[in-house]
Amino acid sequence: MKTAIVTAAGRGIGAAVARRLSADGFRVAVMSPSGNAEKLAAELPDALGVTGSVTEPADLARLVDGALQKFGRIDVLVNNAGHPPKAPLFDLTDSQWHAGFDMVMLSAIRALRLVLPGMKAQGGGAVVNLSSYAALEPESDFPATTLRAALGAWTKLAADELAPAGIRVNAVLPGFVDSLPEKEARRARIPLGRYAKAEEIAAAVAWLVSDQASYVTGQSLRVDGGLTRHV
Repeated sequence: MKTAIVTAAGRGIGAAVARRLSADGFRVAVMSPSGNAEKLAAELPDALGVTGSVTEPADLARLVDGALQKFGRIDVLVNNAGHPPKAPLFDLTDSQWHAGFDMVMLSAIRALRLVLPGMKAQGGGAVVNLSSYAALEPESDFPATTLRAALGAWTKLAADELAPAGIRVNAVLPGFVDSLPEKEARRARIPLGRYAKAEEIAAAVAWLVSDQASYVTGQSLRVDGGLTRHV
């Protein structure tokens, strides 16, 4: 049986991904800063919950070590994280930019470093980085999402580097999701006319880590209801 790690899985997209992968037969290890990870793990048939933050290297190490001790292997890594600091572009402080970089970029880099030896030893694995539509079309309302663009570039480099080892690396770029407060002006921009359900984002992640996507790597998959105009 395969094992998946999902970070920032206490609620929203992360929790939906964990539930979907569990339903697909994965053993799941989840982490969140609150006690929600343990609560979620208790709901699932074969799961581990760890309280911790993606910005703390020691917490990521505890998650990976715990999954290896409990399940013996890690086949899938889903890098999810919260939203970086929000403020007008030139009001963001140095410390806020550093905090956003830690959350969006370094968390994914550190987690992949930790699972990489095992994935290489077992001959493969799959990684999905949760990003944002704004990685392709940055918006002034969310200036720190420019870091998501950096995550997309790193996703491609990691995919190229790890393909010979049988490790696929992709990203999912959601638009507005129902775990966020709905605003009419935003909804009006979406061709499908509604926010996504977290489960719809989870379905895309589940496909990317499945054998059905065995020839897909280095991609940034938009799941945004047609929101972005990028071609």
